[in-house]
Amino acid sequence: MSDLELALSVALGIGLAAATGFRVFIPFLVMSLASNAGYLPLSKGFAWLSSSPALAMLGIAALAEILAYYVPGVDNLLDALATPSAIIAGIAISAAVMTDVPPMLKWTLAIIAGGGAAGLTQAATAFTRANSMIFTGGLGNPIVATGEILGATVFSILAIAVPYLALGILLLLVLATVLTIKRIKPKKPAS
Repeated sequence: MSDLELALSVALGIGLAAATGFRVFIPFLVMSLASNAGYLPLSKGFAWLSSSPALAMLGIAALAEILAYYVPGVDNLLDALATPSAIIAGIAISAAVMTDVPPMLKWTLAIIAGGGAAGLTQAATAFTRANSMIFTGGLGNPIVATGEILGATVFSILAIAVPYLALGILLLLVLATVLTIKRIKPKKPAS
């Protein structure tokens, strides 16, 4: 594997992992569709994700996840569960698309970069949902949920079609989140 192919594989993995921070199952569904159509090779041990039964299962799971986020109260409960789930999903999905990468490197990158990207994206969405809850009493949560669905779908497709662009957008998202948190964070009074 050339250095360029390795970098592309890693960027693809990180992009898909970041998308799991928006929604856990949508990136897996998009990956499964792309793999089933022959556009995306999967690592050994993950080929089952391109099967018709996996595609059906992921479609049902994604639909259930989408609908659940529109139920008041359930959306906040799911957000609490989504952080560890997104990190685990980010690790798995990034490992699934890192083909021809030595196992030690693949799993190290999947855990650090994939899990990290998923965790960062999930933290940004949890922050957004928490602020929506505070400022709108939860009335804005369906808008947040719709944005997260669109984010997961668009980012998944972008990660597969143009991995480096997806990685650049992820870096901008992280930067914007950090700057927003710094701006909102109360300042300590001078002594």
